[in-house]
Amino acid sequence: MTEKPWEELHREGMGPTQEAFLDLVRATTHSRHYCPEVIWGNLQTPDYVRAMLRLVVDFLDTPRDIEAGVAARTARARYIGTGGRTYHVLLGQQALRTNIGGRAVMRAQLDHLLNSFDLEGLRLGIIPDRSERWIYPGNSFSVFDGQRVEVELFGDYPTQTDPGQLASYEKAFSLLARSAVYGVEAEDLVRAESRALG
Repeated sequence: MTEKPWEELHREGMGPTQEAFLDLVRATTHSRHYCPEVIWGNLQTPDYVRAMLRLVVDFLDTPRDIEAGVAARTARARYIGTGGRTYHVLLGQQALRTNIGGRAVMRAQLDHLLNSFDLEGLRLGIIPDRSERWIYPGNSFSVFDGQRVEVELFGDYPTQTDPGQLASYEKAFSLLARSAVYGVEAEDLVRAESRALG
């Protein structure tokens, strides 16, 4: 697995960046992911990824190897339900509403999400907008095997491995999970957002 900083990988393009993240996914058995604003990467459709990466390369002014990035990011999905891997994912309700790519892309993305609730090894929760919070919502982050945290920010791409930092993110995830709904209740939220697209 590459140890290049994310900033350096971004300068090389979306292909190398997404391949490095795919390596991390391959090497991880148990992970937790919090995505308040957008759909979790492993469950993104190709069109959603394509639209998302266009936004990223436009913002960062990096090489436009978008299709290489799409291929690597969508490849993450094949690891769900394999090798004893487990994923606990929390999406904010806003993630179902944030328009990435337009209505048609979002409708297909929400349909795909609905078909993902029963995937082996995946526990998918939605945090309703009106659900009481037990911690400040914060930024997207992922915890990999309890050893590494990746935090998503605009201007920095911090990787945390310090035990104290890891403990803080583990605690944050537990508090965020208290606000989530699962199963039929979560599926109903996705269906409602799909209907709202018109």
